[in-house]
Amino acid sequence: MPSFDRLSETLAALADPTRRAILARLSRGEATVNELAEPFDISLPAISKHLKVLERAGLISRGRAAQWRPCRLETEPLQGLDEWLGTYRAIWESRFDRLQSYLDRLQDDEGSKNDNQDR
Repeated sequence: MPSFDRLSETLAALADPTRRAILARLSRGEATVNELAEPFDISLPAISKHLKVLERAGLISRGRAAQWRPCRLETEPLQGLDEWLGTYRAIWESRFDRLQSYLDRLQDDEGSKNDNQDR
């Protein structure tokens, strides 16, 4: 799958707050579907649909341990998202640096005006 398609799948999966909450729970360790469903007031089939979206996006995987299939967080798609955001992060940081320089100049100019008025 092309990386842009993977990125689109990742962003689509992260667009839902329930799925983000599931990922937050899985960041603490593996969990069963029942454990993941516990804090939500939605049906198990609805949780299963969310898990399928997360699995299709590569954000989770399901193992097999005896009778249960624990879900676990997979970080590769998040790393890809972070790399994509990193290109924009550099732009934002540059803009913040320029803004800070401008504010520093304004403060210096204001300080100079006050010094001249005190004389």
